[in-house]
Amino acid sequence: MAKFELKLPKMGESVAEATITSWLKEVGDPIEIDDAVVEIATDKVDSDVPSEVTGVLLSKNFEVDQVVKVGEVLAVIETEDLDPAMESEQKAIPVEPQVEVVVGEQEDTVQAAAEVAKEIVQLKEQIQPVVSNEKRFYSPLVKNIAVQENIKQEELDTISGTGQNNRVTKKDILAYIEQRASTGTESPVIPTPSVKERPAAKIPTQTASGQDQIIEMTRMGKLVAAHMLHSKETSAHVQSFVEADVTELWEWRERIKNKFLERTGEKLTFTPLFITAVLKALRDFPQLNSSIDGDQIIQKGAINIGMATALADGNLIVPVIKNADHLNLFGLSKAVNDLAQRARTNQLQPEEVQDGTYTVTNVGNFGSIMGTPIINQPQVGILAVGVIRKMPSVIETPEGDFIGIRRKLILSHSYDHRIINGATGGQFVKNVANYLEQWDEAAPI
Repeated sequence: MAKFELKLPKMGESVAEATITSWLKEVGDPIEIDDAVVEIATDKVDSDVPSEVTGVLLSKNFEVDQVVKVGEVLAVIETEDLDPAMESEQKAIPVEPQVEVVVGEQEDTVQAAAEVAKEIVQLKEQIQPVVSNEKRFYSPLVKNIAVQENIKQEELDTISGTGQNNRVTKKDILAYIEQRASTGTESPVIPTPSVKERPAAKIPTQTASGQDQIIEMTRMGKLVAAHMLHSKETSAHVQSFVEADVTELWEWRERIKNKFLERTGEKLTFTPLFITAVLKALRDFPQLNSSIDGDQIIQKGAINIGMATALADGNLIVPVIKNADHLNLFGLSKAVNDLAQRARTNQLQPEEVQDGTYTVTNVGNFGSIMGTPIINQPQVGILAVGVIRKMPSVIETPEGDFIGIRRKLILSHSYDHRIINGATGGQFVKNVANYLEQWDEAAPI
């Protein structure tokens, strides 16, 4: 008999701790190698910690919502070897359906219990277990859902996974079940028996009759709220706004975007173009590429651009392009497309949302003309780019002024007035506008 200490592994140079979000195994549960034991969250990225041994979970050292430091022991696993025959028998036994018996009349109790027991025996004969294999790993939660929905092993193996290493997540299997039901191709679902249906607790969900709707904040929502509140309490926010004429930039992109896609395999969106202008302005005003530590200003050597990305559930995440000033337009486009896609499928690594030095958010994606973004701590500046609109504009020429249709947007710059004064903050955003208006026709593609 031996005991194995399951520790919180290192997940990046700047990641020192994580929060327990849920335990996937309970004390006494058998564990196989690579079984996910506990789910954790670091900043805004969720992941799980797999077991390195086969055994039985002996103890859990932390509860849900507690913070664990890297290297601390999460749990202890007893690694006593099991009889191979017993081990194979355990694997073949599926999780029994949970049976809720609501006793009504006293004389019906014995008969009801007998009927339930009979149903369970019949269900055991129908249920086929699903297991992880050399191709796919399935968490205990996914396995249980598959058993309850009568999803066979072959069918489960065809479901596309969005988790780490293409792992099938709870969200993936539930989406598959919903899609299967909508197409009418679902397999018969094995019901969970009960003697009496207990009515589910009803929570008010309509406001038309005056009832309030209570919505629990998600864990990520709580993190974002705390982060934003901390920023408002920390930094002295002030804003500068500049209008930029991006007609030439728009037309240039229209001319070369198809050629860019053919040559590089990447779509050319406006985001890497905006980032290019920001990078140039940060070289002009390196004070904006800083952070504050007490009474000290730390001017960063690397320029790491955070790009605020909206998720489907309404939450926000900020993946970071490291050393963005070392990338050409192709490199920026590739990084933007890759990070945005993986952010929306919850596949970012913890280090990919760390160490940003300046942030750009494109509020124009949602039709907003402008915004007043909150600084992403510990940075000292953030730029919001509004929607590009066709606007009537006075055009000055040697032959005189005239009215023309131009494509324009508004740049909103929020900066920390503790170290960035109005002149510097205003000149910075004005330089961003100038670089967008005077786009280099020979920009590399």
